[in-house]
Amino acid sequence: MLIKKRTGIEIPSSEITPKSVYLSRRQFMRGAALSTAAVAAGGLLAACSGPDAEPGVNPATGSAAEESAVQTAMPGAVSHTTDELGDPLNTFEEITNYNNYYEFSTNKEAVASLAKDFPTAPWQVEVGGLVNKPKTYGLEELMAFEQEERIYRLRCVEGWSMVIPWVGFPLAKLLNEVEPTSAAKYVRFETIEDKANMPGVNSPFFPWPYVEGLRLDEAMNDLTILSTGLYGEALLPQNGAPIRLVVPWKYGFKSIKSIVKIDLVDTMPQSLWMKTAPTEYGFFATVNPNVDHPRWSQATERRIGEFGRRETLLFNGYGEQVAHLYDDPNYDTTQSVRGQ
Repeated sequence: MLIKKRTGIEIPSSEITPKSVYLSRRQFMRGAALSTAAVAAGGLLAACSGPDAEPGVNPATGSAAEESAVQTAMPGAVSHTTDELGDPLNTFEEITNYNNYYEFSTNKEAVASLAKDFPTAPWQVEVGGLVNKPKTYGLEELMAFEQEERIYRLRCVEGWSMVIPWVGFPLAKLLNEVEPTSAAKYVRFETIEDKANMPGVNSPFFPWPYVEGLRLDEAMNDLTILSTGLYGEALLPQNGAPIRLVVPWKYGFKSIKSIVKIDLVDTMPQSLWMKTAPTEYGFFATVNPNVDHPRWSQATERRIGEFGRRETLLFNGYGEQVAHLYDDPNYDTTQSVRGQ
């Protein structure tokens, strides 16, 4: 992976990404900035408690304020054009128009259109459970954590992959603030269940809300981040705005989007996919080319934007940073998808 702390003096995005992609991002920024500007100007946000929550738009903010708010939240731009293996970044258009987000649709190409008006402010993330200092974070407080650029590979369990320049901060920084107790063993995450704005949530085929989990030592690993943006801009709704988890050595479904609740618990959380298809999806879900999904091979993957297929790397290529987490003889790394 490539990690860079955001300094505000990085190379302009227009110099290192295609012009058409850059211009499309500027158009997005002016729209997304409405909610971001409200966050910057509105002080402590009210809870986003359900489907009736409205976007926190301040009608008095002009274009200059909107631009300033986004630049404050996301200083600078992408500093590298490849990951540490030399693989090029996927384009902004690819990353924001090919999305798994069943709360909106099971059609990857339809998600961006269905999610474009999803309200991402006001927003709060409630952090509690087995902690000494439970806290509810407003979006502006989450943005106050030092934002870093993290260029990671994303490997979907379906056999496709991307290289994405995320912006965010280590989850460990947030967890250290709330001080997990000695009884805490796992971290449980929950996505907003917004039936009014997420048409897929009305589907009876999934046990909403979307829930995921990590072991505490996985959550505290430096590779695990809470992402607030990508390509130097605030996250779009289809990518999990305003804040999502990114765990690059696990299959993509572990990286839960639009988080509203984080709990420290003493028992293994039951995720949405563990409940939906228990014979196909287990808790750990580490990327492993040696263990097939029950219905397809995991030995190779299709990088979005490329022809052909490439070999999949164990732990998605991050074994040096994370393999030690699974030295326990009770954990079998071959049980990547179904293993408990």
